[in-house]
Amino acid sequence: MAREFTAMASALASTPKNRIGLLAGYGRFPMLFAEAARRAGLEVVCVGICDSASAELARMVDSFHWAGIAKLGKMIRTFRRAGVRQVVMAGKVAKTQIYTPWRFIRFLPDWRFIRVWLSSQRRDNKDDSMLLAVVREFERDGIRIVSALDFCPELLVKTGFLTRRKPTQSELKDIEFGWTMAKEMGRLDVGQSVAIKEQATLAIEAIEGTDRAILRAGELCRSGGFTVVKVAKPQQDMRFDVPTVGPDTIETLHKAGARVLAIEAEKTIFLDEQETIRLANQYGLSIVAVRSEEMQATEPRLAG
Repeated sequence: MAREFTAMASALASTPKNRIGLLAGYGRFPMLFAEAARRAGLEVVCVGICDSASAELARMVDSFHWAGIAKLGKMIRTFRRAGVRQVVMAGKVAKTQIYTPWRFIRFLPDWRFIRVWLSSQRRDNKDDSMLLAVVREFERDGIRIVSALDFCPELLVKTGFLTRRKPTQSELKDIEFGWTMAKEMGRLDVGQSVAIKEQATLAIEAIEGTDRAILRAGELCRSGGFTVVKVAKPQQDMRFDVPTVGPDTIETLHKAGARVLAIEAEKTIFLDEQETIRLANQYGLSIVAVRSEEMQATEPRLAG
């Protein structure tokens, strides 16, 4: 896979279209993508979303620009003027910003954002509905949104038990129970994570995001020892909103009193792998990555 990626990147770098756009939100993923693209000889033009992206990105890319979350027209113009025809989305943007008081005054949306917001093609404001509407708006100007994971596929977690501690039999049952629940929530485009204890649902991720859902589960389950299951949506578009875990996730699990993290292999971004596993081992947590096919069996059973 690494050789295939190198060949693809080299081919891109050898053409006049060796420029890639990065629309960056919160977290480490945009930085890891920028590093991978630069190693491949690609010129990176980055638009960082205000109050989400890290200013550190400015020194990691060839060209850096800020844009407000509601400045869709500015984002598109910036990439077009830089000659960018392919853009990746990387990092999180807190959807809760949409419901800030006086939001239209605070964010001063431009015309293109307003057109997307009022579009009759969008039936609701679910994550996929909003992001696909943004993708279509980029495409109107000849800019394709592509998957960042085409450039750094090594970030996708491989299957297996990743920590010294393995889940107990009762925790394995909670993983199986939670997997079905999380997949259904993903199908409904509500969230991708659930917290389970003794085959009862403690918390379901919604607009607040995974970390706050985990903390809520900890508040509801003072005895701790619960399991968190995080999966890709059945209809997952790998260009955006791919489930992601990393050191911050482990710190949150530890703070909340969780004991197990189950994630979907080959569909979950695993940031800073060594540090994430080191922290999990330090706190006595279990991390297990499971392929969806294993859980779809008539009587799924994870090997101990």
